[in-house]
Amino acid sequence: MTISIKDVEHVAKLARLMLSDEEKEMYTKQLNDILKYAEQLQELDTEKVKPTAHVLPLKNVFREDKVLEHLDPEKALTNAPDREENFFKVPKII
Repeated sequence: MTISIKDVEHVAKLARLMLSDEEKEMYTKQLNDILKYAEQLQELDTEKVKPTAHVLPLKNVFREDKVLEHLDPEKALTNAPDREENFFKVPKII
């Protein structure tokens, strides 16, 4: 698969970019170089390599849930500019 100057022009038009002729040639060459490198990677034998989503081992660090005392609603709403019963009252946002 190769990228042509027409492909670069099409993508530039979609991105609303004005490219000079030199830039079009440069990007065409760079994109084709990237594709050539990707083709080289396809030649590697990856039969024994496990598929991975991340290169480093990931694990979740969970803490034990503990029931603690809650903040008293009156104390929590002391500085509220506006409230309704035990809730903060905020303007409706559409």
